[in-house]
Amino acid sequence: MRIVHLLVIGMLVFAAAYVYRIKMESTSRTERVLRLNAEVREQRDAIAALRAEWAKLDAPLRLQGLADRHLALKPLVATQYDSLKNLPERPSGLVKPGDPDPIGAMIEAIDAIAVTGSVPAPAGQQ
Repeated sequence: MRIVHLLVIGMLVFAAAYVYRIKMESTSRTERVLRLNAEVREQRDAIAALRAEWAKLDAPLRLQGLADRHLALKPLVATQYDSLKNLPERPSGLVKPGDPDPIGAMIEAIDAIAVTGSVPAPAGQQ
């Protein structure tokens, strides 16, 4: 009978130690969750402060005042623009007659390579 009593007492001590270990783990995890929640709250407050500061810095009236003060810009007048018929002719030395347009060739080369995800690729590029 003594051996049974000693085994039961040993099991009770082991069970108490195991329950204590589980309690300590749960306490430490709870503390960690509370620290993480506090950190998340601090980060959210910092984000809110940065958004408020950005809204203040990005205000159109403030930007207009800065532009007026620091940039020597004049108001746009409609007479500043001229019609395309008044442009000078292209210098003849740049592109010889009969040669392909170099800028157009570059654009066509880019168009041949670039395929977006919203538009299906041409049959030869799949």
